[in-house]
Amino acid sequence: MADIRQAPRDLIDAALAARDKAYAPYSKFHVGAALRTEQGNVIAGCNVENAAYPEGVCAEAGAISAMVLSGETKFDEIVVVGLGDVACTPCGGCRQKIREFTGSDATIFIINDAGETLLTLSREQLIPHSFGPENLK
Repeated sequence: MADIRQAPRDLIDAALAARDKAYAPYSKFHVGAALRTEQGNVIAGCNVENAAYPEGVCAEAGAISAMVLSGETKFDEIVVVGLGDVACTPCGGCRQKIREFTGSDATIFIINDAGETLLTLSREQLIPHSFGPENLK
């Protein structure tokens, strides 16, 4: 098991605020994410559902898209929060997106409603033996 380090307060606050803006009328499961880019900018995202269930957008994907739109392509840490005290870890698709835009030293924090860190993971712990850009060479 990984050592649990407390997530940075600014990322916690941004992820919680993003979760409060989530659009989840069907599942009622609100998720927020906030990442810190290599340039030090904090960018957040929330999940957005629609009536065609599989066409929703995850919070992590929303934050990553906003980061790319801002002109950056790398982040060092991300905080993810769902509802309650159960760890809301990224889905498989978001794990691959996190892999694409982080270095091997990136940190993934999973927090609860109270802003307490439940899990602190390295990228390798989140997605071991991952497929990335170097596999395409």
